[in-house]
Amino acid sequence: MRGHDPVGHGPVRYGPQMPGDGLPVLPELSAVLAAAAGRVREEPAGGATALLDAASGYWDRRGLPTGPGHLAAAPGPGALLLALTAALGGDVLVPRPCAAWWAPYARLLGRPVFHVPTPAESGGVPDPYALLETVRRVRAEGGEPRLLVLSVADDPTGTVAPPELLHETVEAAVGEGLHLVSDETWRDTLHDPHATVLLSPAEMLPEDVTVVTDLAGALLPPGWPAAVARFPASAGDGLHARVLDVLTALGARVAAPVAAAAGYALGEPEPVTDRRSAAVRLHARVAAAVHATVVAAGATARPPQAGRHLYADLGPLRDALGAEGVGDAQELEDFLTARLGMPAPGGHRFGDDLPALRVRLGTGPLVAADTEARGAECLASPEPLELPHVQRALTGLTSVFDGLRDAQRGEPPR
Repeated sequence: MRGHDPVGHGPVRYGPQMPGDGLPVLPELSAVLAAAAGRVREEPAGGATALLDAASGYWDRRGLPTGPGHLAAAPGPGALLLALTAALGGDVLVPRPCAAWWAPYARLLGRPVFHVPTPAESGGVPDPYALLETVRRVRAEGGEPRLLVLSVADDPTGTVAPPELLHETVEAAVGEGLHLVSDETWRDTLHDPHATVLLSPAEMLPEDVTVVTDLAGALLPPGWPAAVARFPASAGDGLHARVLDVLTALGARVAAPVAAAAGYALGEPEPVTDRRSAAVRLHARVAAAVHATVVAAGATARPPQAGRHLYADLGPLRDALGAEGVGDAQELEDFLTARLGMPAPGGHRFGDDLPALRVRLGTGPLVAADTEARGAECLASPEPLELPHVQRALTGLTSVFDGLRDAQRGEPPR
């Protein structure tokens, strides 16, 4: 059974990476990192004062006042989620599909993970009625659901949960005694911020929600691991202390040069905000083009609203894919990764069923700029889709999907 070897395709060791933006590092960030390269003293577990002050300002500007004493930093969001899961105990609930990195940390601790379906309009947040039914079933079977992880700006689907759905789900979760972890990595990457309303669960029920943000979403390169958690102002005191204990035991400290760059980025100076805005505009254009290609081929996908990816269901093309030897999500991943020349992780990486032909497609590889000059050209161009390297990448993607559409219809190859 090609592609199903648990060693060669384990969801932890070989899980999909954070979707990159395909752009060179911002020069001002590189300068801050280089200036801090000579630091010999390590950062304390949970982050030093300068980094936490910067994170405090970041959330203050988003209407979530936060003192540095209710924040913690770590070298990536995984360490924070692992520490939170260990500190809270109990079983973990996540939406289906969900970010690929959520469930493995609970399983590493031996905690059961239960997937809850999401509604048709968006991913990242479970359907409230399905959530209540799942909690009831888990308790009836002797389980102890304690933690719900969700995301209002979602990976893998690239969608944003409507406030009314979020409110119903949050109320249901808290009513059942669950603590919420809100992954807000992609909150600053809305494709159309004037037409999309994003609310944090922490704005609705601030005493029951811990927010986690991976700075690689909008502020730092993925290769510079740094993430920050915001704990509830009062009820989170004990949880904050327990998380710091776990981070200390793990030795999970942000590297000093990365901490300096993270603090600079969290301060949101003009170079950082200008780059972020330009990158979001670029990826929004490319994501819309990819979505149009996927839908034109007969597959289905929710229109992307945030981030650098979208989630496609190629079930309507099952016959054409079957002729290529593709019968499940792992084989679809192998097929598209080879044909497109870019990572195309299957839906099973995100908690979907293996037989479902779903895949996450990223926009980063389609705009990948190997030089600062090409990256600047991508960001500044009024028509980035017409740049030669972007056009070539999109043409290749269109060719693959059009070929599948024609094969599904029984038409000869073009």
